[in-house]
Amino acid sequence: MVLCKSLTTAGVCLVLGALIPSVCTARPDTVSLSMTDVIMMAQESSPQAVQARVSFESAWLSYKSYKAEYLPSLSLSSSPSLNRSTSSVTLPDGTERFVRSNSFHSGLNLDLSQNIWFTGGSISLYGSLSRLDQFGESRSRNYYSQPLQLSISQDLSGYNRFKWERQTEPLSYRIARKQYAQTLELVASQAVSLFFGLVSAQTEMEIARLNHSEADTLFTMGKGRYDIGTITENELLQLELRLLTAETGIISSQTALQDAADALRNYLNLPSDLEIQVITDDSIPQFAVPLDNAMELARQNSPEPDYLELNRLSSESNLAYYKSQAGFKASVYMRLGLAQTAEDLPESLHNLNDEQAVSVSLSIPILDWGRSRGRVRIAQNNLEMTDLRNQQSLVSFEKTVTRAVSQFNSQQRQVDIARRTMLTARHRYDVARHMYMSGNSTMLELNEAITAKDSAYRLYTSALSRYWELYYTIRSITGFDFERNVSIEHEVEFSKK
Repeated sequence: MVLCKSLTTAGVCLVLGALIPSVCTARPDTVSLSMTDVIMMAQESSPQAVQARVSFESAWLSYKSYKAEYLPSLSLSSSPSLNRSTSSVTLPDGTERFVRSNSFHSGLNLDLSQNIWFTGGSISLYGSLSRLDQFGESRSRNYYSQPLQLSISQDLSGYNRFKWERQTEPLSYRIARKQYAQTLELVASQAVSLFFGLVSAQTEMEIARLNHSEADTLFTMGKGRYDIGTITENELLQLELRLLTAETGIISSQTALQDAADALRNYLNLPSDLEIQVITDDSIPQFAVPLDNAMELARQNSPEPDYLELNRLSSESNLAYYKSQAGFKASVYMRLGLAQTAEDLPESLHNLNDEQAVSVSLSIPILDWGRSRGRVRIAQNNLEMTDLRNQQSLVSFEKTVTRAVSQFNSQQRQVDIARRTMLTARHRYDVARHMYMSGNSTMLELNEAITAKDSAYRLYTSALSRYWELYYTIRSITGFDFERNVSIEHEVEFSKK
């Protein structure tokens, strides 16, 4: 699902209705979304989710490219060339003469090559056919065929790139998969935050409207009481002041509501003229997360431990490379095969001659003023620093898991307390209002009850939001759904471009 801002509101409603049948209301410019709906849409079309998919696809393509390096590659090449020039040549008697050259060279090469991962070398099997046409007075034609050639190239310095890549590349891809799953869960956590931001704004608007209605009723009643002398002018002014404050609260709540709705619309990539109504559910899952189990799952499913291991492997690879460059270096190239040259094509394929070639490259450092030794020492220091940072990061990671689990397990109780506080504050307000209207309470007591009621509503919404944010944070860290007791899987289909 990809939602474009260019879609009309009616079109968006139809798209959302097809994907989430419960979201559309009777009004074509309004959409009702539950928290689950918002999470589904965010994991599909939010900027972070789209970026995560693109990053994961890049990692997948990189991993495919790495695996292809260990498969045979077959290539066909040709490089025809025409040469009409004058150049200096050395004659058999040692003299030089400028000779006019007028020739055309063409050829075809077929090469089958394979990397050898356990040695770091490569082996190639190829064949070629070349033709040389000489024009002018000495007109001639020659063929040179190499129907079968085998070559082996091997570095003997001791550093094997393929050996290290067989450890780092699969690990990098595993990190990318875990990072993708973790990002989608963090997207869910962010979506929950924005969802409850709108819930809170709508709650504030409802509180403001209710307070305004109550203040208006009380002020009207107060004027009647003042006229008959049962309340003082000071009390009447307090009632009028509360009415004016309630009107100001409505204006502020409208601005906050618009900002919260805009933030959620932008995150879900929805049109700016689409009105969103959120559907809340007070129920929360009742379960606890065992710390030991969460820690084990976090080590298995979080990308952080794998990322630390990748850092160490990269440092070890750099150290091995600089050690190989610091001392004796050697490489060998061997080639053997069959070849023949003739003036016509059939003859060039008969009576083939053996060909062998061996070359060895040696390099022995004699004086480099300690440059190679310094590079090795720097690589050793980097490896030691990597180990130190990894230890610190692992401790910090375990503390993060412990803190998240502890906060989540206690948040259920916080939600329950906040709900009971909200109900109690609401009941206290009803009692205080009834007592004030019957003349058995003061305005100060009524104001305290109103303030406690509004604060309790806000605290409950905040506690509920915090619970769900922690819920998806735990999922992102552990890669596990403790509510259903299953691993979290996020599949993605890559484009076939």
